[in-house]
Amino acid sequence: MGRLLGLLFLLFSIKGTSQISLELNDCERLFQKNNLQLLSEQYNIKASKAAVIQAKIWEQPYLSGELNLYNPNRKQLFDIGNKGQKVLALQQLIYLGGKKKAEIEFAQSNLALAEIQYEELLRNLSYQLKTSFYEVYFGQLKIRQLEKQITLLDELIKAYTVQANKGNVSLKEVVRLESLALSLRNEINNIQKNLFTYQENLQILTNSNENIIAITNEEKLNEQLLVPSIFTLSQLQDKALEKNPNYLKAVKQKEQNEINVKWQKVLAKPDLTIGASYDQNGGAFNNQANLTFGINLPFKNKNRGNIKIAESLASQSLVNIDLIKTSLSAQLTVAHNNLIYQQIQLTKSIQSTRNFENVYVGIIENFQKRNISLIEFTDFIESYNQSILYIDEIKKQIILSKETINYISNEKIL
Repeated sequence: MGRLLGLLFLLFSIKGTSQISLELNDCERLFQKNNLQLLSEQYNIKASKAAVIQAKIWEQPYLSGELNLYNPNRKQLFDIGNKGQKVLALQQLIYLGGKKKAEIEFAQSNLALAEIQYEELLRNLSYQLKTSFYEVYFGQLKIRQLEKQITLLDELIKAYTVQANKGNVSLKEVVRLESLALSLRNEINNIQKNLFTYQENLQILTNSNENIIAITNEEKLNEQLLVPSIFTLSQLQDKALEKNPNYLKAVKQKEQNEINVKWQKVLAKPDLTIGASYDQNGGAFNNQANLTFGINLPFKNKNRGNIKIAESLASQSLVNIDLIKTSLSAQLTVAHNNLIYQQIQLTKSIQSTRNFENVYVGIIENFQKRNISLIEFTDFIESYNQSILYIDEIKKQIILSKETINYISNEKIL
């Protein structure tokens, strides 16, 4: 009884959930407007821009002073008048060796990285949005097709139950039909569990409080399924090296590491401090004005450790570039080959099931007229459903393969 109440509550909750039907373009608009991760990442860009501004600012001048606290000769506190004593000094740090220039270049490279990271995040989330959308769409399509079969079976079960009660048909036939309907409901249950996960992804990505129902122009979608790629695999790989944010980030990281090596080397060079001071009565003569300067002597601290670290990171970034280049090539090869393979499979499936719907209608009519046996009917229904679900899965894989190629190349090329 408790399980039944729980099931009823779940069904009520699902039906009571606010829903909205959206096409992919609608989801993308909501995503770009409302996605919280994108909004958060934009602050990193603003912070990096502020860091560039800060890097351009030189050290502020340093003002210091010395005032007499107590004059024992005159027995006077704070004797800082005309015959008293005070010292004032003003100093300015001057960076040598191009330190400030290197610091600015490093901050600018951080800004470039932040912008690329934003683009990479946008690309990753957009890919998740599209794949989740099509998972939801084809999941809904499969469920609708299975529900169509269940509706038919439910009508047959009612009719056969009446006939079984009259003794015209065997109860075993009713049970066989009920078993087939139950297996289809179980298939729907498995699809629905995955569907909920992808619908949750859509809600998070679009920052929506409503459960999203994916809709699209099925005719236009089907027209695109067998359209081949307009680029060869080699051209796709070249495109990826031009626009893939992950690869561009690795290149920019290499450039930043090279800047850091230069920066760490110039940090080993001394800086100059110049200034002026005024001493009222404590110098060689009264009202003494002096020019001051100072320079640190880096006898031991030549920043060797940081230089070695920077050089190691620069070498590592070269390896990372080669690794990403190899990975992109392999990913594109798999996605491209999978697209071609799935398109071939779809072509074969369409040809082999061209008259499937006509046969389906004929099988139902002949079964109702008792021209074919229950076993023949249920075997056909099972095969029919498997074939329909298989074709839908191929269609989904073609769409996802195209989206994967677009994702890796970061360009709408299919």
